[in-house]
Amino acid sequence: MSGVAATIKVMPADAETDLNVLKEAIKAAMPAGGKINGEIVEQPIAFGLKALIVTVIVQDDEGGVEAIEDALGQIPEAEGISVTNLDRI
Repeated sequence: MSGVAATIKVMPADAETDLNVLKEAIKAAMPAGGKINGEIVEQPIAFGLKALIVTVIVQDDEGGVEAIEDALGQIPEAEGISVTNLDRI
């Protein structure tokens, strides 16, 4: 079985959002079959706003990254979720 590595950009609700709280919420929201690979990285955007970059590994038979996008989209501190890169591993 092959897997997929997805790079996901998570935008916080605003510049005042506690990124440590958001990081923990991302870890807690990860559905079965999804695994965070490495650290969650902060990426400066503008005006003090930082996005979180998460690399997730999921098996193809788990349905791809849709379940992960849905789970992360339910986090109140997250304003937007976008997959920026997909690689087969």
